[in-house]
Amino acid sequence: MKLFTVKNLAIGGLIAALYVVFTLIASALGLSSGVIQVRFSEALCILPVFTPAAIPGLFVGCIIANLLSGAIVWDVVFGSIATLIGAIGTYLLRKNRWLAAIPPILSNMIIVPFILYFAYKVGGGIWILFLTVGAGEVISAGILGELLYSALNKHRKIFQ
Repeated sequence: MKLFTVKNLAIGGLIAALYVVFTLIASALGLSSGVIQVRFSEALCILPVFTPAAIPGLFVGCIIANLLSGAIVWDVVFGSIATLIGAIGTYLLRKNRWLAAIPPILSNMIIVPFILYFAYKVGGGIWILFLTVGAGEVISAGILGELLYSALNKHRKIFQ
């Protein structure tokens, strides 16, 4: 499969745009930043199961969303890297529906608490942040991601 086709660039761009819009909606509702983060956009992290074009789309979308939501440079860089790592992990585990959502949950659960603790000086202890960020990721990437997978799986030929 050729990665750099017009179709894949369009799919990646669409995913990036959706990531930004869903993050900004969650931000407007007060859900996309802070100790407990439920970014609707993280449900899109399941998309590398269907196409590798989702990997750069998610990464670019996260960068843009973080910039537009006023994140500091450490959050833009390392938060986006967490999404990139999660997307690559999802692609690598794409053959197993139940394992595919674990990489974005783990990468964000490990990286984002350090951003909150050291860059934003959020109190409460790093272990609490691991738990709260992890809980938000289970909701967004795990539960919402699984719902998205269920909705898209019967149409997976669209991505090929």
